Amino acid sequence: MDLRQVFDDLVRFETDLWNGIDARLRQECDVTLGGLNVMLVVERAGSCRVNDIAAALSITVGGASQAVDRLEKLGHCTRRPHPADRRSSIVELTAAGRESVAQAGPVFDRELAARLAGPLPDSALGHLASALAVLRAATPAHPGPGPTPLKKETR
Repeated sequence: MDLRQVFDDLVRFETDLWNGIDARLRQECDVTLGGLNVMLVVERAGSCRVNDIAAALSITVGGASQAVDRLEKLGHCTRRPHPADRRSSIVELTAAGRESVAQAGPVFDRELAARLAGPLPDSALGHLASALAVLRAATPAHPGPGPTPLKKETR
């Protein structure tokens, strides 16, 4: 098996999938896929910290903070001081954010169905879901430099 080809197929498919869904969401709902992802995390939690968003989406805290800043400027979320930690804030969706999720959610679901469930039979989609879950579980959250190379023998 050519692992480089598997890598290329996985990464290129993810890029094409993201770009296609993002374009549809922008066109139909005036929201980006990145913004929707953040709002979905906040919606599930009810309220959360930026660190929680970063962990849920496997992105940096800085990236999550910038995403929240953009959503805040659009009026889709607010930050309020964390009651127990002055260094942190609580992120919540606004009414406009909840409306945006309600509008974009069905478009997102239709795109996922068309792009994932459409081409794959249920059994293959189940195998893909299981394989991805195993790979994610085996991948450290903050990868280091990678596997240690074998040391060369010295004479």
